[in-house]
Amino acid sequence: MSVLEVAMNTKLVLLVDNEANVREIVQACLQDLGGWDVHSVASTQEGLDKAVAVQPDAIVLDISMLEIDGLTFLQKLRANPVTQLIPVVLLTAKARWFNQHQLQSFGVAGAIAKPFNPISLTHEITNALGW
Repeated sequence: MSVLEVAMNTKLVLLVDNEANVREIVQACLQDLGGWDVHSVASTQEGLDKAVAVQPDAIVLDISMLEIDGLTFLQKLRANPVTQLIPVVLLTAKARWFNQHQLQSFGVAGAIAKPFNPISLTHEITNALGW
């Protein structure tokens, strides 16, 4: 595969999590193991703004956020024509709270539980998104 083909296949992922240490670990995993370009933000408002600005291939979202909770974030994301089709994967300690029907009703591709396995995280996200 040529450098151009690799560059064209690189995914852009937006990571939205208010915990700095989690953002650092997830970003390292997705960049180093997945080869993805990762933009990381600490708040859901930053996430909404960044999603409009960069239109990522996917968003990895912690549902338990401070100023705007993850469900409100999803509603706002889906209400904006620019961001409504961006797939979302939840990365949250509350992953087991959601069944597949609930995830689909929120427009979420999948949910991964915290704590997560850093080695398999990229694979789990890839599977959830069907990449």
